[in-house]
Amino acid sequence: MVFKPRVKTGLQLLVEEGFQRVAGKRIGVVTNHTGVTADFKHVVDLLHKRFGLDVKAIFSPEHGFRGSVADGASVKNSVDVKTGIPIYSLYGPRLEPPRKVLEKLDLIIYDIQDVGVRFYTYISTLFHVLKAAGEIGVRVLVLDRPNPVTGVHVEGPMLEPGFRSFVGIWTVPVRYGLTVGELANLFNEEAELGACVEVLKMDGWRRGMWFDETGLPWVPPSPNMPSLSTATVYPGTCLLEGTNVSEGRGTTKPFEVVGAPWVDEYRVIEELESLPLRGFRLRPSAFTPRFGKYEGELCHGFQIYVTDRDEFKPVKFGMAVIWVIRRLFAESFRFTKSNGRYYFDLLVGSDKPRRLIMENRGFEELAKLCEDTGSFEKLREKYLLY
Repeated sequence: MVFKPRVKTGLQLLVEEGFQRVAGKRIGVVTNHTGVTADFKHVVDLLHKRFGLDVKAIFSPEHGFRGSVADGASVKNSVDVKTGIPIYSLYGPRLEPPRKVLEKLDLIIYDIQDVGVRFYTYISTLFHVLKAAGEIGVRVLVLDRPNPVTGVHVEGPMLEPGFRSFVGIWTVPVRYGLTVGELANLFNEEAELGACVEVLKMDGWRRGMWFDETGLPWVPPSPNMPSLSTATVYPGTCLLEGTNVSEGRGTTKPFEVVGAPWVDEYRVIEELESLPLRGFRLRPSAFTPRFGKYEGELCHGFQIYVTDRDEFKPVKFGMAVIWVIRRLFAESFRFTKSNGRYYFDLLVGSDKPRRLIMENRGFEELAKLCEDTGSFEKLREKYLLY
């Protein structure tokens, strides 16, 4: 298959200019398996072999340099077998590049495909890289890539003070509607990180584009993000990670099927379809996860089919799923904790939704929290590059 993209990524443009703007630099690259051109040439291989540039270090995010490590698993330092370049993990005991390594660099290149959601940890790695670069005085070049779920749709809640974590690194909504380059500028300015940031903009990308309209090949950004349809529902169904309901990990449709052994799927579907939600259909589904929650147990739930992705509000939908299941199965349902804190609160960026759900408040109040993006819409205008 030959891809003929309508959009040229920052990496593609860097290749076409012959890497001139990074020539003669001592380079560190923050990337993973998604840092490729439309014909699958990897940024590190291009820098190191094709153009013979001085790549001193690779920095890898969650899931590792090759994207093969399971979610949440600590990633170890290693060496890239293909190039012999040392790989420093930024997901584990260390979240920032080592100072002694940064001091030997002139430039850091960041090239990772994002999914446009606050709790997807690659942007937290970006934040820490900018912070460390600002402290040392190393330039950062962000090779921009599309926000796969468009640069238009913004959906709350906003991250509140006291809920910052690696799944909520800065005060933005769950869906922020920015490219990773735009987000880098926002992080740098709003958090006063002091980094010297350059964004190599894409060519041909428009804000309303979904990923499949770019013509670029979909490289699964992580093991449980196999397709654009997964990324479309992920901002909402990932919230189930903070509960004892399966979000579909361990199945062939992660985040697109949800359920638990104690759920009556027909009652849940009936309740969800009665709410003021649009852009989807639900199919009753039974599944047995191969790993994760309820490994080897038969779960009852549903599969989500998005029928109008511009109408569909995934965060509101995810909240609705939890609201309904808790109302129907209060004796079985529970929010789970991680290191003494409710993980759901960290994903959402607030404890208000959980409290509303536990108090059996009406869905209207919960829905309003998903629509509350504060002054972010106005703030983000300062950082739009397209």
